[in-house]
Amino acid sequence: MLKATLRSFLAHKGRLALSALAVVLSVAFVAGSLIFSDTVTRTFDRLFASTSADVTLEPKQDLKSSRAAGAVETVPAALKDRVAKVEGVAAAHADVSVENVVVVDGHNKSVGPTTGAPTIATSWYVTHRSPVKLTSGHAPRGAGEALLDADTADKRHVRIGDTLTVQAQPGTFRVRVVGIATFTTTNPGAALVFLDPAVAARELLGSAGRATSISVDAAQGVTDAELKRRVGETIGTGTYDLKTAGEQAKSAAAQLGGFLDVIKYVMLGFAGIAVLVGVFLIVNTFSMLIAQRTRELGLLRALGADRRQVRRSVLTEAVLLGVTGSTLGLAAGIGLAFGLIRLMSAFGMNLKATEMVIGWPTPVAAYAVGVGVTFVAAYLPARRAAAVSPMAALADAEVAGVGKPLKVRAIVGGVVGAAGAAALAGSAAATKTAPAAAQLGLGVVLTLIATVIAGPLLVRPVIRVLGGAFPAVFGSVGRMSQRNALRNPRRTGATAAALMVGLALVGGMSVASASMSASFDQRIDKTLGADFVVQNDNFMPFTKEITDKVRGTEGVRLVVRQRYAPVAVRLPDGTRVTTTAAGYDPRIEEVAHVTYTAGSGAAALADGGLGMDADFARDHDVRLGSTLPVEFPGGHRAEMRVGALTKQGGGDGFGMQGGLFFGIGTVEKYVPGGQDGTLYVKRASGTGADLLRSRLERTLEPYPQVRVRDQADYKKLVHDQIAVLLYLVYALLGLAIVIAVLGVVNTLALSVVERTREIGLLRAIGLSRRQLRRMIRLESVVIAVFGAVLGLGLGLVWGVCVQRVLALRGMTALAFPWGTIVAVVIGSAVVGIVAALLPALRASRMNVLAAIAHE
Repeated sequence: MLKATLRSFLAHKGRLALSALAVVLSVAFVAGSLIFSDTVTRTFDRLFASTSADVTLEPKQDLKSSRAAGAVETVPAALKDRVAKVEGVAAAHADVSVENVVVVDGHNKSVGPTTGAPTIATSWYVTHRSPVKLTSGHAPRGAGEALLDADTADKRHVRIGDTLTVQAQPGTFRVRVVGIATFTTTNPGAALVFLDPAVAARELLGSAGRATSISVDAAQGVTDAELKRRVGETIGTGTYDLKTAGEQAKSAAAQLGGFLDVIKYVMLGFAGIAVLVGVFLIVNTFSMLIAQRTRELGLLRALGADRRQVRRSVLTEAVLLGVTGSTLGLAAGIGLAFGLIRLMSAFGMNLKATEMVIGWPTPVAAYAVGVGVTFVAAYLPARRAAAVSPMAALADAEVAGVGKPLKVRAIVGGVVGAAGAAALAGSAAATKTAPAAAQLGLGVVLTLIATVIAGPLLVRPVIRVLGGAFPAVFGSVGRMSQRNALRNPRRTGATAAALMVGLALVGGMSVASASMSASFDQRIDKTLGADFVVQNDNFMPFTKEITDKVRGTEGVRLVVRQRYAPVAVRLPDGTRVTTTAAGYDPRIEEVAHVTYTAGSGAAALADGGLGMDADFARDHDVRLGSTLPVEFPGGHRAEMRVGALTKQGGGDGFGMQGGLFFGIGTVEKYVPGGQDGTLYVKRASGTGADLLRSRLERTLEPYPQVRVRDQADYKKLVHDQIAVLLYLVYALLGLAIVIAVLGVVNTLALSVVERTREIGLLRAIGLSRRQLRRMIRLESVVIAVFGAVLGLGLGLVWGVCVQRVLALRGMTALAFPWGTIVAVVIGSAVVGIVAALLPALRASRMNVLAAIAHE
């Protein structure tokens, strides 16, 4: 049996090749994501470990200010002298390092990264831990001089002697580049500007007596933990955070982990789609191979092989296929990881491909996925093969399911479908987001399974409609193509299912994204009363001088500032919520249409007042007039009275979770040194919108990172952000279509082999090669369109249910992207034509006599 199995596998290796490609793709994404994330993690672990001080003293971070708040938390620079006197300290340095800066070159172009990485201005001093070294020029000496990192200098064409403008929170200042510093470790993609230490404190923090942290070096023989203990005893442990080098590296790695998780989960999403679609392909391939080998399997049974041996033989072939696909997929995964590393280098994160990490979990995961998928997918066909009777050797029996009743599928599919429909209906009717989302996920899974199970039941009625015009348009060739698709509903359903999965995903996400865009359009129209909104490109805060310039622009009647502040609120139900609140100037109602369900804006924006989303307040037992303890960064606390409840739509209005907002005076009081994040501008009477826009843009020319947007621009910005999610979905769709095309090609190729004698007879009675190719192409098109119709139908139902869940968060508009839907159907027909090219060409080249004599 082993010899027979190996010979059978080698005899059918061409037919199994396309199935192996599905395994290769799924394994490649799994292996590539693991290798890439392991490589980045190892690289940055080494970077953080080599550049972290033995002990670092930082501001207390119970509630750390976010970059969006614009405030920089500091410690007294004089702590350096106290720490330096602690026994076991070799050296102490007052560090200044801020990320809320913008650096502009002499051509008024920002020199910062465009990838989301920060621009960091920091103090220059050299230790053995420095991540850079001076490679040209000299160190900054006093005011007006700076170093720039070599990668940024090369990318932005900055040379020694060039002048840069630095926009910092205390104000704007100019520096001349006097040297270039080159990274000795991995460049994380940031732009670095180095200043003289005294200048850095004064210009970046507004005071020479402040620092962002104190770095402490241990003396010979003193451990980091012991040094941390001694420093803590000297300065106290309740006021500042003390971290050893290991703890600092771990903290920095945790912040990087969010970025890595995004990439890892995206790639694993691709792997999941490849696995899911590949299962259909493998099931179909093995089912058809077994159908074609019915007489062979019957002969084995007649010679004495029992059912277990036959089943084991088929599963062994599946394992061989899995091992081969996994091996090739692992190699492809290494190539994919290499490509990602090169791509990250193009974006400024200079990783080294020579330091690629391939840990033992990677090959284990690769072979577990590859072999596991093929084994599971081949199990049902293997059981069917074991059921072949020895008498099948004497007849042209087929076990692929032709003519067998579909009652079991109807019952199981109906039960699962009913459960899925009930879950989807429950999600649409739910009043709270969490249970609605859980029911939505369950409903999506169950309805997908039900559609796959019951798909063959829909083949005959749907394909009769889809191919109804074939006989009239293409004559007898069209009639035969339609009947070929109807001949084996199980096979047609399984082939179409691969395409259905991807299109269901795209249909659902397209409806959801179109509904989100329409809902945001409605919300912007309803709430935004300002003529213009002034923001940074990356939504980070900007300096006070920008606010002053906007206020001083001719034609501006009103400027309302918005600032963000991280807060923690203890609610009456005992919940402690950490969120980001917003602070506004008192005349917010003139630039935004706020719906108050209780209280007033004046009460919320008054000193000690607080506004909150009404739904959020109801969920947490908050009433108008309730007094809530609120924590701010730096240990500041206040008791604040709820002065207004607003209808913001799920609590996402002007603030974030809970829609918390208060007066900007509250933010300035408890988060000193913050910066404005958004300016809402109203024009004076008699000043046209176009005229004011041109004046604002001229005023803001020295600030290339700042944008002036009207309502239409704001809508486009939201649409572009939603489109990023759609691009990911379309990429997943592309992968699903690639594998689905392989499935259609495989089905048609095996179908051509199965119908060799039939094709020979058709050719003998006058069917031309051109007609034969057309027949196979039409069969492929109708199968692909059938999969598209099922997928889009299912996806539209999912999309409507997603929109109902989003409605709980205030996104109440329902929109259907009809253009996308029509394009997908047309594209599916094209996919069918492309998938049929090779099988149709192969069929048309058959020798007629040899085909008739084929057994």
